[in-house]
Formats: sequence, C-alpha cells, structure tokens
Amino acid sequence: MEPRPPDLDHAGEAGSSGVGRRRVLGLALGAGLVPALSPEAHASPSSAAELGRRVADVATAQLGVPYAWGGGDRLGPGLGFCDDQNGYLDGQCLGEKTVGFDCSGLSLYCWYRASNGTVELGHYTVAQFNRSAPVGRDALAPGDLLFFSRPDAPLHHVGIHVGDGAMIHAERTGTLVARVEHVLDVPRWAGEFAGARRPGPPTA
Repeated sequence: MEPRPPDLDHAGEAGSSGVGRRRVLGLALGAGLVPALSPEAHASPSSAAELGRRVADVATAQLGVPYAWGGGDRLGPGLGFCDDQNGYLDGQCLGEKTVGFDCSGLSLYCWYRASNGTVELGHYTVAQFNRSAPVGRDALAPGDLLFFSRPDAPLHHVGIHVGDGAMIHAERTGTLVARVEHVLDVPRWAGEFAGARRPGPPTA
C-alpha cells in the first residue's frame, strides 16, 4: 500500500485503526470549542475581499484551540491521532487524547465555514496548495494561505494570513492555535516561505 501523506485526513475511515470511532468522539468533545458566528456570518459573502475577511475572523476565533495531529475538518476541531512520527510530545502520544486542529485542518475549516460550504479544501497541505491560485507577496490579503517548506519537508506547513502581515496557524503537538505577527519578517518563517495561495469556489 502506498504510504499516506503525513497531513492527510483519516477522519472518514472506520476500520481496525479506530480512527473513525475517535473522530466521532472528537466531534462530541469538540462541540463546545467552536464559537458561534454572528447571524450576519451565515449570509453568502458578496466579494472575494469580504470572504477573505471572514476566513480571518473564523481563524481568529480559533486562537487557543489545541494542536492535534490529524485533527479538525469542515465541522471544526476533532480528535487527532498518532502515526509513526507525529502526534507525540516527550515520547507520549498526545494526538489521540487531544481535540483540536493540525495546520491543514485549521485552514480547511476556516475556509469552509467562512464560505458557507462553497470552498472545501482537502486535509493535506499539498492538496490545498494545488487547489488555490498563486498570490504575490505584495498582494497578500486576509484569508490567503501561507505555505512553508524545507529541503527535507516540502510544503510541510500552512497558515492563514489575517492582515497586517500576521498569520494564524496550528504549529505542532503541544502548542495552541496562535497568531504570529509580521510572520514573513521572522527569520525562521521567512526562510521557509514557499509562497501564498488564495482558495476560491469551484468553477464550472
């Protein structure tokens, strides 16, 4: 069997791994972690700029939600899991005990919720990159996705640009969803920046 990409969403599987059962539990535990949007947020966005701002608002509402490897989907935070390398902290598997988001789970949730279901991204960083249109650094707007890579880990991370050079992201096991100010001026992130992309609704 071909190995799965490390950021792939396993939530839909219900096999001997128990991932499907853990996902159901995660939905139950995570229900209280999803802040309700205002009534106005249920209307369809009238422009790309408005949609991007709504994505940024949804992302801001997730600040403080725990990181969970494999966690999160279009419904919100979910119970994560551990694989051979991911989901561990200090040798302990936190993934299967934590309701939250990983990086691509956060971005897919924010875009799906803000767009009222018209933009559905895959739970895999590379798929999200390929599903979106390129955006120049000088044209960044709220809601754009920022991608990061290293020679040993191409497109290993995605965050959400929320305006004023800031990014909201779910970084790694043991952390919370957080905001990074002036992210592309931070040496660590600037050195790994692989480009920005802007999702949009499916075209006919």
